[in-house]
Amino acid sequence: MKVMKFGGTSVGKPERMHQVKDLVTRGDEPTIVVLSALSGTTNALVGIGEALAEANRILAKERIDALHAHYLEFYPALLKTEKGRAKAEDIIKEHFEFLNIILKISFNEAINRDILAQGELLSTKLFYTLLEELNIPAVFLGALDFMSIDENSEPELSKISEKLKAILAQHPGEKLFVTQGYICKNHRNEVDNLKRGGSDYTASLIAAAINASVCEIWTDIDGMHNNDPRIVDKTRPIAELSFDEAAELAYFGAKILHPASIWPAQQYNVPVRLLNTMDPEAHGTLIKEDVETTGVKAIAAKDGITAIKIKSSRMLLAYGFLRRVFEIFEKYKTPIDMITTSEVAVSVTIDDLSHLAQIQKELEALGSVEVDQNQTIICIVGNMVSETRGAIKSVMDSINNIPIRMVSYGGSRHNVSILIDSKFKKDALQSLNEGVFNW
Repeated sequence: MKVMKFGGTSVGKPERMHQVKDLVTRGDEPTIVVLSALSGTTNALVGIGEALAEANRILAKERIDALHAHYLEFYPALLKTEKGRAKAEDIIKEHFEFLNIILKISFNEAINRDILAQGELLSTKLFYTLLEELNIPAVFLGALDFMSIDENSEPELSKISEKLKAILAQHPGEKLFVTQGYICKNHRNEVDNLKRGGSDYTASLIAAAINASVCEIWTDIDGMHNNDPRIVDKTRPIAELSFDEAAELAYFGAKILHPASIWPAQQYNVPVRLLNTMDPEAHGTLIKEDVETTGVKAIAAKDGITAIKIKSSRMLLAYGFLRRVFEIFEKYKTPIDMITTSEVAVSVTIDDLSHLAQIQKELEALGSVEVDQNQTIICIVGNMVSETRGAIKSVMDSINNIPIRMVSYGGSRHNVSILIDSKFKKDALQSLNEGVFNW
């Protein structure tokens, strides 16, 4: 059995949803299809929740009506029969009645998560209705029946596997299953989610839970590129990546793949393919355990970074100083991306500024603190890149005209990270493309 996940742009138009139907029915292997919400829907639902959080019910109502109008235009182009359209109309009516009822009750975070779940529920029900209209046998799987997270918002993979296998066993001989990405139940049995980009995570978790033959992630781009195609003119898809390489790229800015989605597939050695819904015959990118090629394969950039330098000539070399620094970040549950040290200072980077003021105040008890915002991490990734002769020289030579704030080298065999001011990001990516890839 394989898993096929389709993102919002892949199902965002009626004709594209028909393309998805063609893709999921063209093979003989049993398949679980994981769908995101229609493109733009999650952003609209976030906007509805924000308006309600501000007690602006008029604005929330306007946003609900605008989204409702989009779906009322969508379904007649998707479905052709009177029966299919009537069912779709009932589905849409049910979900928007729910959203309108929420306007009349007290808003809280649990209700907000219910709002955010509506997108995936709508997309999967409409897609399933399309399959029914075309007499394509399929089973509708409610993700809320098997996807769960614990009190730390971590997926409960063993429970997911147990529940999902039991549900699948009830449908022997069936070859096509449709379910939602992103949504789940939490430890209080409330509707919750795997955060933005979580449909990739859902697909990877399902693939691990059933020991799938492959986890296919279908988007609107032909695989993971060796640089950011939105910024750099000449890029190309990468044929193969190891799990470690892909994880580094996803974490440090490659938007095509959710960073967390690599872990389940890697743990259960399920290959991941990144494919293009608009060009199904393109090779895309295969992510697997081992690859033989070495050297720089790809470059990614992560924005919104803040660098913090703690300087203390008196304490830095003292036993336990670094522990005390890290305990402050741990206290505020703020992850660190990069770290560099010298005899008198330690610099770290973070991308979560929720508790920056408190962190800075507590760090000042250890020494002087400098904070630089609007920074970007440039991540240079490749198998054994830190040990490939000449690789680092070509990187540094490429950006010798750009001021570098920090360098992280040696912590990973697959990654060299450089911190720069965000205003130099475009120049850095283009210079690296020319200097490292000779383009």
